[in-house]
Amino acid sequence: MEHIDVIGQKLMIFGGITMCILGIIGNILNIYVFSIWSRFKQSRNQINNIGHTSNSPLYLLTSSCANLIVIIYPLLTRIIYDGYKYRIGQNTIFILCKFRYYVLYTFDLISLTCICMATLDRYLISSRNVRLRRLSTTRKRTKQILLIIIFLFGLHNIPIAIYFEVSNLGQCDIFTSSYYYYYLYVLQLSLHGIIPICFLSIFGTLTYKQLRIIGRQSSMNMDKKSSRMILLMSVTIVLSSIPYCIEQLYYAIASDDSNEISSIVFLCHVIASILFYTNPVCSFYVYYISTPNFRRQVCKLIKCNRNCHHFTNQVHVTVIPLAE
Repeated sequence: MEHIDVIGQKLMIFGGITMCILGIIGNILNIYVFSIWSRFKQSRNQINNIGHTSNSPLYLLTSSCANLIVIIYPLLTRIIYDGYKYRIGQNTIFILCKFRYYVLYTFDLISLTCICMATLDRYLISSRNVRLRRLSTTRKRTKQILLIIIFLFGLHNIPIAIYFEVSNLGQCDIFTSSYYYYYLYVLQLSLHGIIPICFLSIFGTLTYKQLRIIGRQSSMNMDKKSSRMILLMSVTIVLSSIPYCIEQLYYAIASDDSNEISSIVFLCHVIASILFYTNPVCSFYVYYISTPNFRRQVCKLIKCNRNCHHFTNQVHVTVIPLAE
């Protein structure tokens, strides 16, 4: 069964590094686009031209920042753990175990919550009910909600940095049974799995139905495209979260067999981990494929860099003869 272990390690190394590179590039571009979109004033003309309010871009901007942190730190360390079978010692327990899991679950929950809030915002905006549309918060209130989300999850996950310890096999785990069950059933299965899956499935379906009702109305066509962008991201999160939930359920059932995991279980763990990190990695590519406005904004950045480079070359060509 050693060849299965080798397959799992190679899959984590090559797949993980590829995802890391694509994720860093994609989320940096996400931050660029959504930082521009979130600065637009709420005038009627700009809303009609851009096709969104300032609420969803603020949520997506925060989600992209959180995703970037998850890719740079927890994903890279996951590649080291599973790809190179690195064992954690007592001298690296804080950086590679306690603080790593705190960062992973805090920022991943922030990202998931922001996607859920953006989905809810799109549902309210696309509704034909005036009262529901008015429930969409103002720009100032959205910033307050984001600060509350960051503060609550940052405070809620402090016990993770306290209770995570290193086993004799050099792996991070929680040995306090009282907190372990809370961590497993509430943090992992509920907050990372069941709740976002149900929330995104419900409001994603409702938003999809409302988009079909909107149809080809010219006044709502651009808003429809922005709503479709978030809807597709919700579908991606739901699909990639299911294997993670199955893996956690397996660990909950077979929690006594923790001394050595079989090769098959390790390979399934690697696949589930790669799918888990699909959420922060693939967001840019989902937005780019599904939304013309997003593509135009990215192309504008690329053209601007080319024009600046061309202008710099022209300056060098004209300045050098004058210096002589």
